[in-house]
Amino acid sequence: MINTFLNLPRFYKRVISIASDVVVLTLALWVSFGLRFVEFWVPSLDHVMVFIATVVTTVVVFGRMGLYRAVVRFLNDRAFMTIVGCVVASSIALVVYGYFFQVQVPRTVPVVYGALAFIFVAGSRMGVRLLVQAPAQRNKIRVAIIGTGDTGRQLASALSHGTEYRPVLFITANSANHRATINGVPVFDIRHIQKGVARYDVNRVLLALDEDSLGDRRAILEKLEPVNVPVQTVPSVSELVSGKARINDIRDLEIEDLLGREPVRPDPKLVESTLQGKSVMVTGAGGSIGSELCRQILRHKPKRLVLFEQSEYALYAIERELKSSNTVGGYGVELHPILGSVTHRRRCEAVMKAFDTDIVYHAAAYKHVPLVEHNIIEGVQNNVFGTWHAAEAAVAAGVERFVLVSTDKAVRPTNVMGASKRLAELVLQGLAKRQTGTIFSMVRFGNVLGSSGSVVPLFRDQIRDGGPVTVTHPDIIRYFMTIPEASQLVLQAGAMGQGGEVFVLDMGEPVKIADLARKMIRLMGLTEKTEDNPVGDIEITYTGLRPGEKLFEELLIGDNPQWTSHPRVMMAREVSLQWDEVSKLLDRLALASQNFDCERILELIDSAPTGYTPNGDLADLVWCHRIKSVGGSRDGGDGKIRVIY
Repeated sequence: MINTFLNLPRFYKRVISIASDVVVLTLALWVSFGLRFVEFWVPSLDHVMVFIATVVTTVVVFGRMGLYRAVVRFLNDRAFMTIVGCVVASSIALVVYGYFFQVQVPRTVPVVYGALAFIFVAGSRMGVRLLVQAPAQRNKIRVAIIGTGDTGRQLASALSHGTEYRPVLFITANSANHRATINGVPVFDIRHIQKGVARYDVNRVLLALDEDSLGDRRAILEKLEPVNVPVQTVPSVSELVSGKARINDIRDLEIEDLLGREPVRPDPKLVESTLQGKSVMVTGAGGSIGSELCRQILRHKPKRLVLFEQSEYALYAIERELKSSNTVGGYGVELHPILGSVTHRRRCEAVMKAFDTDIVYHAAAYKHVPLVEHNIIEGVQNNVFGTWHAAEAAVAAGVERFVLVSTDKAVRPTNVMGASKRLAELVLQGLAKRQTGTIFSMVRFGNVLGSSGSVVPLFRDQIRDGGPVTVTHPDIIRYFMTIPEASQLVLQAGAMGQGGEVFVLDMGEPVKIADLARKMIRLMGLTEKTEDNPVGDIEITYTGLRPGEKLFEELLIGDNPQWTSHPRVMMAREVSLQWDEVSKLLDRLALASQNFDCERILELIDSAPTGYTPNGDLADLVWCHRIKSVGGSRDGGDGKIRVIY
């Protein structure tokens, strides 16, 4: 019957609503007069005329106030306030019509009538709404909301009107609110979360903390891990304000929730003074770090932002996103998407000169350790020579600042990727000594959570697929940062650099990868499958260290870092080379690359002050295949290098 009513055309719904209001208003009038005269009261003709005039006037007022256009399923507080106003107007009309038709209207009748009219009109609509929503509520996913602040209450309201989730429980860290209710939803102290989840049959937990309570997230997540219910979150306030997301956009936990420490914040005034009104270029603008750099830079309102990227699709995607943000935020920044490779010096120089570039953030690089280990020459070409060519172009174009995005894998590297980034640092340090027109600085940080190749999205996909979750070694540890945090650090370093510095971040304690995997399994509502728990959901398997991988990473080569004006940013004191030495090394690397001689490249890397100590054999796929195809001789038996590309 309810579904039949809902599927009726709007005109028939309005007719039914008007007819029901006529009935309940007439009933309210009759009861209010009957109560006054005590005995069974039969209205006179004059009373009937007053009734008809009052009911018609009330229905007209209801129509004018839009009550018949309101969808019953979505009635809110404003609709009920409208009913109150209309009922007051109806009571006044009753008095006026009583005077007009010379019918005695006792003083208590309008008051009783108004109260009954509100109860009947509002109650009938409330009853219909409950009947309509009851079947849908039963089919919704039952959720508990962590947080009783504005964010939590807004989320509960949005979900109540949605079709997927039903808030059945609030969880709070404030024990004083235990056993209270918010809009009829009970509130439990987080210490009793397991009892609350079991009692209300919660299927999912949603994290909806206000900005001023973000410091509690780590402690809250630790208490949520044993509950074995999937934990998800809602968008941040900044995303809601910018229009990127809605309050009821439920998604997996934010990457920073898994970080286990407070993110490092930059000095906004220093960064803004460096970027505002400047012409800025980002190489590798479509990558994980490069794209976030562009987002952060845009908010500081530079004069123009040049997006330099060799991947056409990546460039298209970041340009489209930034155009939208630029319009919504009203930043007024010129955006210039440029296709190109950092290995082409003349292209880089032409772009920098064309847009009168003041600052370059060099994020273009190959960063995936095993892939670079299997493609040594391309890794060196992109990471070492790409940095050199972009830097020389910056010098020729008169760029004020050039900031290199480096990595903790450049410290005592065991792989070609890390060694190539250390060589890139040496190149910039040498250029900083050779000239003073361009300020070169480098910023070094750990693994970036959520970037391409990061373990977090990999683990998440493996968990959703039913496992197993693959970890290379049970004892492997890493420093971690979020993408926004890493990007902000790059901007901070760019503003602080004076020439040739290597900036590193005090990243707190490193994270054990196996523990990170276990935390993700538990926070997705599953259990780990082990020998002690053979009926668990997800198994963790260990695959062994990959080529060039080591158990732990470091951020400093030396032991005496120098602190800077930022409390969490340090400046490394490390060995560097004069430009003449760097130039000779680059010439030798170029010759070895032209001859496709991977062994010679590794020898040159080892001879430079990189600290390179490989933990395995040469793993370049093409080189190894060639050695195998010629019977183990690197020169084919005739003393000549075989160029097989």
